[in-house]
Amino acid sequence: MHQSPRDEEYVGEPYYGAASVYVSPPNRTRRHMILAAASVVALLVGAVAVDRIAAVRAESRTAKAFQDGMGTADRPSVHVRGFPVLNQLAAGSLDHVDLTAHDIPAGGSTRPLPVTRLTVGMDGLKTSGSADEARADSVTATAFLSYADVSSALGVQVSQGDEPGRVNATASLPLAGDVTVSAAVSAAGGNSIAFTGVRAEQGELLPPLKSLLDKALDEPVPLQNVPEGLRLRAVTTGADGIDARFTGRSVTFHPDASSA
Repeated sequence: MHQSPRDEEYVGEPYYGAASVYVSPPNRTRRHMILAAASVVALLVGAVAVDRIAAVRAESRTAKAFQDGMGTADRPSVHVRGFPVLNQLAAGSLDHVDLTAHDIPAGGSTRPLPVTRLTVGMDGLKTSGSADEARADSVTATAFLSYADVSSALGVQVSQGDEPGRVNATASLPLAGDVTVSAAVSAAGGNSIAFTGVRAEQGELLPPLKSLLDKALDEPVPLQNVPEGLRLRAVTTGADGIDARFTGRSVTFHPDASSA
């Protein structure tokens, strides 16, 4: 079939003749839809920003209450879970809050044992009431006790044992030398850590060394610097220290709230 030269121009490259293609602008309905969508996005971004500000304020208030109650040198890190936080604040209770604090000083004068690191998960944290007090419906917590802190409290060198759940304790005296014993670590009453099943591992257990180890290991060591309402449930040993796991209900963080 014969094609004219003009027909061939349309078959190949676009034809840029005198005529031009007219593209109509968006109609009014489409413009309104675009503006509405942009407004919704702006509102959502603004709501998220406002909600985050509320979360930061709640985190700061919780950190202050904990620091005042536990006497930590530095404020703990706090993270409020869930969205939106504003709805939780309006209801007077935060769904879940995670808290991590370091170097909680020991209470009491008998073998004071500081908490090297405390991690706390709180459900139903009340947001009303005094600014320097916080109360949670239920709490799970882990207190990490470094071997260096345990050693200072007991007066003997404590390290990881050769078996799970056990530690080694080494006593040293200038004339008697060194002796190492192994002891099982467990949870005892009154939020205390007990050392039982003591057996000799290395060295001669001379009377002066035995006396030193007996003084260190015979009596449970109380953890006097955990929030009121927490109860010690289990103790495990690791490469760097001891983990003490707690649970509790209606736990309050306020000045002088540490366990006795």
